[in-house]
Amino acid sequence: MPKKINLDKVYQYLLILLSFLSILTVFGANLIIVIIVLTWLLSGDYKSKYTEVISNKLLVASIIFFCLHLLGLLWTEDLKWGLHIVHKMWYFLLLLPVLHSIVNRKYIRHYIFSFLLAVAFTEVVSYLVWFEMISPVKFATIINPTPFMSHISWNPILTIAIYIVMHEVFFNKALTKLNFFLYSFFAITMSINMFITGGRAGQVMYFAMIGVLIFQFFNAERVKSLMVIALVIPGIFFTAYNTSDLFKYRVDKTIAPFMVMDAFHNSSVGYRINFAKNTFELIEKNIFLGVGVGDFPSEYKKINLKNTPNARNTTNPHNMYLLVWSQLGLIGLISFLSIFYYQIKLSRNSSSRFIRDFGIALPILFSIILLSDSYLLGHYTTLVFMLFSSFLYKDFEKS
Repeated sequence: MPKKINLDKVYQYLLILLSFLSILTVFGANLIIVIIVLTWLLSGDYKSKYTEVISNKLLVASIIFFCLHLLGLLWTEDLKWGLHIVHKMWYFLLLLPVLHSIVNRKYIRHYIFSFLLAVAFTEVVSYLVWFEMISPVKFATIINPTPFMSHISWNPILTIAIYIVMHEVFFNKALTKLNFFLYSFFAITMSINMFITGGRAGQVMYFAMIGVLIFQFFNAERVKSLMVIALVIPGIFFTAYNTSDLFKYRVDKTIAPFMVMDAFHNSSVGYRINFAKNTFELIEKNIFLGVGVGDFPSEYKKINLKNTPNARNTTNPHNMYLLVWSQLGLIGLISFLSIFYYQIKLSRNSSSRFIRDFGIALPILFSIILLSDSYLLGHYTTLVFMLFSSFLYKDFEKS
């Protein structure tokens, strides 16, 4: 007789593979996601699954956030765009609860190692392109070598990888000398890669990550932490500014609009400021319920035509808080923020320093970059956020 399939082991192999493919290929990652979700949906034991999901406040908050998007279809006129947005948010309804219910504590290091292996592979390809040893791959150029995704997604993901590795260097006393050297070297090469690629939001996230790590190292002693931050972050910034032409160019391009006001609407910073101003006006008129999930593009166009007719329109204000608030009102914004609240609250109860520290760092870092774009609508950054959230906030003590 054939042996009974060990479903847990199948899940773990799939999760390890998903962790590796998550930043390398959209098709490959989505294929694994479909296999995992379908297996979960068809494998029975629904009462146990329901109990596990409903007992975790983060998962409940995530599902409520998605359901508000469904409700937001009721007062939207552009149903087609509304369904497009709902489709992008399905991770909050199904993927996070599914991944949360199948992660296994014994395999956490395997998930993380698989993710770091994919980052290392991407980094190697990036450097090979940068040194002109191979031809540019997919999204990469010699000037901006991000091979498998745009710099918009790569730099935030790189920041997460650097945090994980640096946390091991600073806090894992069991590291051998060889591993300490390898982890340190990996952190340095990733940090250099951070500034030869052009993702400004990810670079801001990187500096915030350094600050978070320093606070965690000094156990939140404010004076010591702030003194070290005041030395380390400017040191890294000016070193990068004086050694990386791309980073210097991107910084200068960010500052320039503030120096020449007429240049505002011809820059990415100017666009974002204009998007924010017009979106705030949209919010003021629909503060509690929003305009509906599908009507942001059309409603924004009306306000833009009135206030800044020569500026470009947008389907996204490049600020996830403003997007959610304008679509779903204050109720939707509070629901969205509750996800970060429960992440931090749940992580504080963990007995593992790594889980506790990373569990606090993840929502803090994502909450910062969401000010500059809707990173929880994009494939790569959303998937990475869900992958780590699936095991950072699971109550293993009850399992």
